[in-house]
Amino acid sequence: MKCLVVDDEALARERLIRLLGDCDGLEVCGEAAGGEQALGIVQAEQPDLVLLDIRMPGMDGLETARHLLKLEQPPAVVFTTAFGDHALEAFETQAVDYLLKPIHPERLQQALDKMRRLSSAQLEEVAATQDGHQRAHLCARVRGNLQLVPVSEVIYLQADNKYVTVSARDQQILIEESLKSLEEEFADLFMRVHRNALVAKAAICGLEKDVEGHFRVILGGTDERLEVSRRQLSAVRKLIKAGVVG
Repeated sequence: MKCLVVDDEALARERLIRLLGDCDGLEVCGEAAGGEQALGIVQAEQPDLVLLDIRMPGMDGLETARHLLKLEQPPAVVFTTAFGDHALEAFETQAVDYLLKPIHPERLQQALDKMRRLSSAQLEEVAATQDGHQRAHLCARVRGNLQLVPVSEVIYLQADNKYVTVSARDQQILIEESLKSLEEEFADLFMRVHRNALVAKAAICGLEKDVEGHFRVILGGTDERLEVSRRQLSAVRKLIKAGVVG
C-alpha cells in the first residue's frame, strides 16, 4: 500500500514517516508540505492513502481532500490534526477518520486497518462546521488531470445547466457545483448580478446600457459584459457607489 504524508511542519512529517516505517505492507511514496504540492504528487504517484494535516497555510487539508475527490480514483484520506476535542465533533459525526497529534502507533494502525474513501457530502458537512472555511482554489478534472484556478483570480461564475463556468484572467474551467452553494461560500467576494451569474466584487468597474435598454456590468480583466437583472441592479449600483469595487 502506497502512502503520502502531507504536513506543513517538517518535524511532524518526519515523525509520521518513522511511525509508518514500522507498519507492514506499507510504502511511503512521498511527502508534501502543502495542499498544492500534495495534489501534484498524488497524480504522479497514485497513492492508496493520504495522511493529511488539516491546518496548513494556503490550501488546507479540507480543501485538498475536496479536490482529490475529483480524481477518477481518489485515494483514501486520514486527517491528522492538533485540534482540541471539541473541534473534532464534526469529523466524528460524519465518520471522517482522523488522528490527533501527537500520533500514537496503535491509533495509526487502527486508522490504516479501516482506511476509507471519503464522499463529497462528508467533506462539505465537515467544512460547513469550520468557522470561516473557504477554499482558496476552484478545481476541475481536465483530460484526467486536476486544473486549479485561484479564487482571487476569478472574474465571474456563470451557470449553464448542471455546470458552472469559472472565468479567470487567463483560463476557463467547468465545474459541477451549484451557483447557490458557490454564492454562500464566497459571499464576501462575489455578488449575484443575474439568476445565472456571480461576479467578483473587485472586478466590477461600472455599468453600461445596451441598445435594448438592458444594463450590463463592466468587468476588469475581460471584454465580456454580463447582463444585470432588474432585481439585482440596485445592489450593483449601491456597491459601485460605495466604492467597494475595482
